[in-house]
Amino acid sequence: MEYRRRRATARRVVLIVAGGLLLGGLVTELLILTLPQSAARQFFIMTVSASLGPLSIDLHVLALTLGPLILRLNILSVIGILLIAWFARSLL
Repeated sequence: MEYRRRRATARRVVLIVAGGLLLGGLVTELLILTLPQSAARQFFIMTVSASLGPLSIDLHVLALTLGPLILRLNILSVIGILLIAWFARSLL
């Protein structure tokens, strides 16, 4: 029986990162609601934000404005990505 390792496709990587970010965001919101004010709470909810936009496209027939697109990243988001990646790997 031959064991072949599946290659990570772009779609799979995007799904893992998006799922991890959602999981991390959910856990962050839960910690904000449940933990008392402390240094540990501040460490886990401290966020770094990057934004792009707004992006406007005008084609005379169709006008479209996107944005601003904002990515908020914290330690729980990184942990969420790692957990989803570990879970996805264990399914294979």
